[in-house]
Amino acid sequence: MADTAIALPGRAARRVRIVTSAVLVVAVALAVLLVPPLAQLDQQAVDLANKLLPPSPAHPFGTDDVGRDLLLRCVYGLRVSLLVGLVAAFTATVVGTAIGALAGAFGGWTDRVVMRVVDALSSIPHLLLGIFIVAMFRPGVWPVIISVALTHWISTARIVRSEVLSLRSRPFIDAAVSGGASRTRVVVRHLLPGVLPQAGLAAVLMVPHAMWHESALSFLGLGLPAHQASLGNLVQSARGSLLAGDWWPTLFPGLFLIIPTLALAGLAGAWRDRINPRRKSELML
Repeated sequence: MADTAIALPGRAARRVRIVTSAVLVVAVALAVLLVPPLAQLDQQAVDLANKLLPPSPAHPFGTDDVGRDLLLRCVYGLRVSLLVGLVAAFTATVVGTAIGALAGAFGGWTDRVVMRVVDALSSIPHLLLGIFIVAMFRPGVWPVIISVALTHWISTARIVRSEVLSLRSRPFIDAAVSGGASRTRVVVRHLLPGVLPQAGLAAVLMVPHAMWHESALSFLGLGLPAHQASLGNLVQSARGSLLAGDWWPTLFPGLFLIIPTLALAGLAGAWRDRINPRRKSELML
């Protein structure tokens, strides 16, 4: 009874965290899907008569340094950041899964060559490599997506390779090989389905990381054009306002970046517990 009494609050807390994270994710999805069609935003509009107005019923998040509604720009910026995060995470996961599965399944010199390349790329800071890649293109969404995708597949490749090496030692793989299955069939029918849950979890965790990466590039002036709403651009343009004591142009874009990150992390933690029952049982002790 005592163990049950101790365990229940932990389960209730996890349930609350999962429900809260799910509600926040749904709210973010509805905002980026429904608000833009209902309220069009002129990216280059200027209304100096209403610049830096504090939050009010007319402008719940206030206005920025050129009089644009900050709530609407935050929603548009979140939509861009989510687009970058989702597409870049999906692309990086596909590339990382393919490379990791190739290294783990074939082993030998193939594994050694692939992992040496992975180690070499891992030694370069992500942001530095991303700056180098995005600097070769004109500012825009797709250069940022390419930059994030090409710098974030490495961790997925390591995870998938480790999982493939673990699966290769299982009895059902030996049975498939003994039954005459080709290496390609073993990879497609047995190894890839076994690593998909881990690859999916890596993709979910990569979405907020990619959003922060895009914001960092835009903050440095290397991502989206300065007039286009993105969370990084909003924070970058609000630096002068913050020094002047106007807090809202910095606070709300930052919250729009932090809240989805925490919500996705909460859902990813629940997913991790489901695909790793041993870890979950250890947490319950």
